[in-house]
Amino acid sequence: MPTPHTFDVVVLGAGAAGMMAAATAGQRQRRVALVDHNDQPGRKILISGGGRANFTNLNCTATNYLSANPHFVKSALAVYQPQHFIELVNRYQIRWHEKTLGQLFCDHSARVLVEMLQEECRLGDVECLYSTRILAVERDAGGGFLIESSQGELRAGALIVATGGLSIPKLGATGLGYEIARNMGLRVLPTRPALVPLLLAGAEKHWTELAGLAVDVVARAGKASFREKLLVTHRGLSGPAILQASSYWLPGQELTVDFAPAPAAGLLEPLLVPRARRDAMAFRHVLRENFPQRLANFLAEEAAPQGWSNVQLEAAEHGLRNWAFRPAGTEGFEKAEVTAGGVDTRDLDSRTLAARAVPGLHFVGEVVDVTGWLGGYNFQWAWSSAVAAGRAV
Repeated sequence: MPTPHTFDVVVLGAGAAGMMAAATAGQRQRRVALVDHNDQPGRKILISGGGRANFTNLNCTATNYLSANPHFVKSALAVYQPQHFIELVNRYQIRWHEKTLGQLFCDHSARVLVEMLQEECRLGDVECLYSTRILAVERDAGGGFLIESSQGELRAGALIVATGGLSIPKLGATGLGYEIARNMGLRVLPTRPALVPLLLAGAEKHWTELAGLAVDVVARAGKASFREKLLVTHRGLSGPAILQASSYWLPGQELTVDFAPAPAAGLLEPLLVPRARRDAMAFRHVLRENFPQRLANFLAEEAAPQGWSNVQLEAAEHGLRNWAFRPAGTEGFEKAEVTAGGVDTRDLDSRTLAARAVPGLHFVGEVVDVTGWLGGYNFQWAWSSAVAAGRAV
């Protein structure tokens, strides 16, 4: 049997977190192998943010993440903050701009970020093994790891799993990281699509007649609420507000939408003043004053008051501000930007992302039960968790 190639660290997965972890460890004079079954690194980076990669968010805090342990992200985010990644981007003279809500994007193609991370790996003398399938991962007799791959056996004292989640399988997403975690005795929380469009069916299917319509709303799921755009699609609901809320929505639950977040009150006030005209035409006119015409005409039928008394008009306004949808499901991992759930943070050290019961084993990025909001937060978790692990191995 051929002698295994020996490294200090093997990193599985050449996405954002994997490349960052490999570069960090390599630049600390560790001998590092970066392994991925794809033939090129950073495929998800290339398509993110419309091809320009929303690579971080200036307003990043622990409150922007969903996890069974909401405090878990604090240590890694404190060690490697958005400003640190911005400094790296600036060092490579990559031009970027801020959009709304602290979101930072490349001015041009996201490919420059992949090239930057490749150069960082080169500076750390990282050995990159692409088009390489992982066949098995085991502990060896010395307490390290033996990785059987399609290019032979690899041996390492430390293993960083950065294999991502299940979202966007056409880019190569698999459940390998969860399988490794379970085989090593770690718990894995149930996974589900997050930051994903929602489907409408049955009595709500006719909403899709408004496909292409975008409107400012507040979308609520559970205790979470987001004020951004809602987009009606030919299958259901999407847009930033819905994608955000989808991470908190569970099948069978309601998702409520406030179609009139501004003004704060009194949408139907023109109908409530003395001697105001109160009928279907007046109701439609008020809606047209506040909503796009297609939506106004639609809601004039859907949300028509039961009558024209003050109480009935107030009930109609309450309905417009608390419209309850019961989505039939999501568009699945094929359209989900990220995966919620994953490796249980109870089994990981928040400072190093190391498995508490398996010395030398680390999990970083999306494979962990940490899901960021839309807007650069998931990339920041990738950078922060990867640096935490890369500095620990």
